[in-house]
Amino acid sequence: MALVIADRVKETTTTTGTGTLTLAGAATGFQSFSVVGNGNTTYYAISSSGGSQWEVGIGTYTSSGTTLARTTVLASSSGGSAVDLSAGTKDVFVTFPASKAIATATTVSDTANSSTGAFQIPQGTTGQRPGTPTTGMIRVNTTTNKFEIYGGGGWVEIISTQSPPSTIEYLLVAGGGGGAGIGYQNGIGGGGGAGGFLTASGSAVTAGSTYTVTVGAGGTGGSNTGASGRGGSGGNTSFTGLTSAVGGGGGGDADRGNLPSSGGSGGGGGGGGGGGQAGAVGTSGQGNSGGTGFNAPNYGSAGGGGASAVGANGTSAGGGNGGAGTASSISGSSVTYAGGGGGASFSGGGSQGSGGAGGGGAGSNNQATGNAGTANTGGGGGGTGRDNANPDGEIGGAGGSGIVIIRYADTFAAATATTGSPTITVAGGYRVYTWTGNGSITI
Repeated sequence: MALVIADRVKETTTTTGTGTLTLAGAATGFQSFSVVGNGNTTYYAISSSGGSQWEVGIGTYTSSGTTLARTTVLASSSGGSAVDLSAGTKDVFVTFPASKAIATATTVSDTANSSTGAFQIPQGTTGQRPGTPTTGMIRVNTTTNKFEIYGGGGWVEIISTQSPPSTIEYLLVAGGGGGAGIGYQNGIGGGGGAGGFLTASGSAVTAGSTYTVTVGAGGTGGSNTGASGRGGSGGNTSFTGLTSAVGGGGGGDADRGNLPSSGGSGGGGGGGGGGGQAGAVGTSGQGNSGGTGFNAPNYGSAGGGGASAVGANGTSAGGGNGGAGTASSISGSSVTYAGGGGGASFSGGGSQGSGGAGGGGAGSNNQATGNAGTANTGGGGGGTGRDNANPDGEIGGAGGSGIVIIRYADTFAAATATTGSPTITVAGGYRVYTWTGNGSITI
């Protein structure tokens, strides 16, 4: 049933009493009540020929019998009650009652609304707020996607107009492993393995829940003294119960136990020291193994593993390159992460391995510290080689720290809270949250 108002609707009736009217047909030049539609309501008026009896109300039209029930009387010559109609012909027509024509505070606030549709309140950006607001104003702020009300001291957010997401897309990169130092005598430092690389979409989250973010630090570079020659492993990165594994440290002098470490990607094996070392293994689905070091001449150490490729072996010509990382566009632009660190060689000759694409540091020698992996890429640090003339300063490069990035469609509500000062962007249809340090998010 709907309320229908139409123009030029007028019929006559000879009905008496206070009951339903039987309509007698349209007056000349007018439409009949049939345009209202069967079962619908309309505003009506009844007037006797002399005008002494009149009534205004809401009537319900029925096509069978062509009747109009006097459903609700709004005003009448009988003090607001249904008029007891006398004999004779009366006019019945569609009208718009004065009480409905002017919206007052009372008619808007105190009148029941039986509509099953919707009422749209004003909306606009933060910059489009009323210039002179008054207490009680309410609107939708399309900048924040939240309802807001003016409380006298300023605009106060009430609730988001968007629901929170149920799934997210994520990228987790652990801290890269450090490159090895010389370790001892003829040991040549291998490159550090990249931090584990994990990414997927459709990871379930629960509205109202707080999730901890842990970003792994890069591993320390190995020293130039005996047992400390191996590079340090990076730190784990974790979020919502998922963990990307540490980048493995590069290997140094095998004679002193400075073997490379396994991890998300394994560290590269050292060169020399009684024979080239095998690289450490990576974690399935997160990275790859480091390469194998070489013995004389030049004692080329191996590159650390990367997210998409194993570290290159050391050779007679010098150090192996770090394994390549993997590109991701989760941040809104393509960035490559988790490249392995490059291997080094003996200072008397031989080349140094380059770092793998994705933040891996290159190898070095001649008392130079190995090149560090790039921060927030999980790149492995470069190894370093021995300088026989002055073997005192050869230290491996540190691994690059990790990163956590999550995103979901911007049709969903913004996070209700974050810690750790993540970078937050809304672009390309996504809300993107990026942490370079520990923190949390409340969905």
